[in-house]
Amino acid sequence: MSRLLVFGLGYTARAIAARLPGWHVVGTTRDGRDGTVRFDDDAAVQAEIAAATHILSSVPPEGDADPVLERYGAQLRGWVGYLSSTGVYGDTAGAWVDESAPTGTGRRTARAAADAKWLQLGARVFRLPGIYGPGRSPLDRVAEGRAHRVEVPQVFSRAHVDDIARGVIAGFDAPAGAYNLSDDLPAAQNTVVEHAAALLGLPPPPFVPLDSLSAMARGFYAESRRVANGKAKRVLGWRPLYPTYREGLRAVSAITSPTPASAPPKAANGVQT
Repeated sequence: MSRLLVFGLGYTARAIAARLPGWHVVGTTRDGRDGTVRFDDDAAVQAEIAAATHILSSVPPEGDADPVLERYGAQLRGWVGYLSSTGVYGDTAGAWVDESAPTGTGRRTARAAADAKWLQLGARVFRLPGIYGPGRSPLDRVAEGRAHRVEVPQVFSRAHVDDIARGVIAGFDAPAGAYNLSDDLPAAQNTVVEHAAALLGLPPPPFVPLDSLSAMARGFYAESRRVANGKAKRVLGWRPLYPTYREGLRAVSAITSPTPASAPPKAANGVQT
């Protein structure tokens, strides 16, 4: 039986596991919840490493170190994958980047360092852009009144979580190296938020000043780039089912149908009251 060990069984990793019927999938978490293995239970984790046919890490750096590599790096074996970020490319003022572009110039220097170490280990490194999907999308933020627009000339790439899962699984038969799993249409955050509002039948959210946002949010708006996915298409044979945010948000809306905070409540029979 094929066995996948996932370090950090979070949102994206669970989507990957869901697409592997017949596999034995084991995940680690900090506290061992929901049948996972505690990350710091060395004996249990080492036993899973020894039994695994595939090992995937979705754990981000902590400070300047990668906790998986620090604790278990010397023991990793077989097929190894790492969920990285397209943030390793830094700001390109909206220009296109592919896997040959330099990394480590942006705000995510620790992530870039971890990305490089996993590549040196011989891993398949999947560089992910803005991730969205059921329960985690602009539709939810708009519906809950948490969305906003900012007058900043920025563009970036996204990917539906199901497309990421399909790309990682396609990587099971691919050579080691970096792969961008991004959609075909990078777009401004304002454009995507406005489209989400239109799908919900709501007006676009208000504009807010950039300096009113948190330091993390301001850092996000400080970078602009378009991420090319040609290598993943060529080498993995992967194509996004949701090539743009339009198809992706439409699919999410059909699954989750978030109720706008401003909409009147619905009765049990679905009739608004």
